[in-house]
Amino acid sequence: MNTPIVFWHAVAAVPLLTVLTLVPLLTMLAVVCAKPVYSVRLAFGGALLNVLLSIYLLLIFDSEMPGIHLAEHFQLLGLSYRVGVDGTNILFIPLTAILGLLALVYTLITRHRHDRLFIACLLAYQGILIGAFAALNTLQFWCWSLLELVPVVLLTVFAGTGTQRNQVIKSVLQYWLSGLAMSLTGFMLLSFGLAENGMDLSFDWLTLKHHDLAIPNETLIFILLFFGFAVRMPLFPFHAWLPVLAEHGTAASAAIFLTGLKLGIYALIRFILPLVPGAAEQWVHFVVDLGLIGIFYGALLALMQINMRRLLAFAVISHTGMLAIGVFSFNDFALEGSILLSIAYGLATAGMLFSIGLIYERTRTSFLPRLGGLFETNSTIALLFLISALSTMVMPGTPGFDAAHLLIEGTIEEHGWYIAIAILLGNVLGAAFLLWAFQRLFIAHPKRFVQPYGSIHHPVLKERIIAVTICGLLIGTGFYTTPWLKYIDQEAKEIGEHYPEHHSHHMNGPHHD
Repeated sequence: MNTPIVFWHAVAAVPLLTVLTLVPLLTMLAVVCAKPVYSVRLAFGGALLNVLLSIYLLLIFDSEMPGIHLAEHFQLLGLSYRVGVDGTNILFIPLTAILGLLALVYTLITRHRHDRLFIACLLAYQGILIGAFAALNTLQFWCWSLLELVPVVLLTVFAGTGTQRNQVIKSVLQYWLSGLAMSLTGFMLLSFGLAENGMDLSFDWLTLKHHDLAIPNETLIFILLFFGFAVRMPLFPFHAWLPVLAEHGTAASAAIFLTGLKLGIYALIRFILPLVPGAAEQWVHFVVDLGLIGIFYGALLALMQINMRRLLAFAVISHTGMLAIGVFSFNDFALEGSILLSIAYGLATAGMLFSIGLIYERTRTSFLPRLGGLFETNSTIALLFLISALSTMVMPGTPGFDAAHLLIEGTIEEHGWYIAIAILLGNVLGAAFLLWAFQRLFIAHPKRFVQPYGSIHHPVLKERIIAVTICGLLIGTGFYTTPWLKYIDQEAKEIGEHYPEHHSHHMNGPHHD
C-alpha cells in the first residue's frame, strides 16, 4: 500500500518546511553581514519567526490522517529534493525552533552576547537540524547530517570552555565521520542493490519504502546504517565523544545539540524499520542487549561524576539505551513512547543544561565539590533544574510519564517482564544521580569558596524567560499528553505495516481517550 501524500499547496500558503529550513540559514547570513549592533536583533527576529512558523505547522497538521503532509518534491540537476512531515518528525521541528530561540536568550547572559560567529553558528545549526528532520531522501538526509559538523566544530573551537578543545574536535570528527561513512555506504548499497534487481536508481525514501523486490545484502545494510546512527544517538559503545564534548563545549550550543542527538533515534525509525525490516528483526536481541548495557553503564558512570556537564552526558547515554529498546520492540505502544520520550528528554535535558550553564556564568565552575547552597540566591535556576530533572525521571505530571508508560507496555508485550524491569531499575538509578546532583548543587553547604557573580546587572528576566518556557512546556504537556500522542499515533500504525509477520498481533495501536 502506498503512503498517502498531501502537498504543501493544499493546506499552506507557502512551502512551509523549506521556509522553516531557510529562515535560520538566511538569518545567519544576515547576522554575519550586518553591523554588530543589528546582529542580535536580526537573530532574534529569525528565531522568533521560526517558532511562530513551527506553531503554524502544528496547527495545520491533520493528525487524523496518515501519510506525508506538507510534501515538497522537485528534481534539480538530476537530484531529487523531497521533504515532508508525519508523526515521526512533526514534534522534533518545533522542539528545534524553541530550543534555538532559548539558546539565543541564554547567549545574552553570557560572554558571547556580541559574538556574531557564535550567534550565526547557532542559527545555522537550527536550520541544518530542521532540514535533516524534514528530509525524505536518504542522500539529502545524509548531506544535512554532514553539514551538522560545521557549526559543532566552530562552536567548540571558538566558544568552548575547556582547555583541550583540539582533542575534543579530533574525537568528535573521528566518531562522526566514521558513522557518516557507514550510513552513506548503507544508503548506497540499498539503492544500487535495488537498481540491479530491476528498479530505477533512486534515493527517494518513499520509492525505497514501497518496492516489492528482495533486498540484496540486507544484513550488511542494516549493520552499516545501525552503527552509523548509533554514533549519533549516542548508543553504547559508540558514545565516547559525548562526555568530552559536553565538558568542553558551551551550554547554549549543547542545548540545541541535544535535539541533534535525537536525529539518531529518528533515523532508526525513519530509515531502518521501514527499509530493512527483515534484518532489524534478526538483530533485535543484539540491539536490546546494547540498550540494556547502555542504560546501566550510563547511569552508573553518571553517579561517579563530579563535573555536572559530564554527569548529564552520561544521563543522555543511559536514556538512549531505553529509547533504542523501545524502537526495537516492533510495537505501536513502544514506538509512540520512544518518540514522545525523545521529545521529553530533549526538552528536560536542555533545561538542566541551561541551569548548569547559568551556574557556570556565576561561579565559573561546573564541579560539584566547588558548588552548593545555591537555592536561596538562585531559586529560579534551582526550580528549572528540579522540574527538568523530575521530567527526566518520568514523574507523573510530566510528558515523560505517559511516554514511559507506553514504552514499558510495548516492551513487556515484545520482550517480557525482565527487560521492562531492567529499564525501570535504570530509571531508578537515573532518579538517584539527578536528585543527588540537585542536593549537592542547591541544598548542601558549599565545601569551597564560590566566586560571586561578577556582573552588576543581574540577568533575572532572561533567566526567568528560559525557566518559565521550559517548565511551562514540560508541565503543560505533562498534564495533557493526548494531543501530542495523536500527532504520532497514525504514523506508528503505518510503520507497523512494515513490521515482520509474527509481530502483527501487536498492531492494534494505542487508543487515546
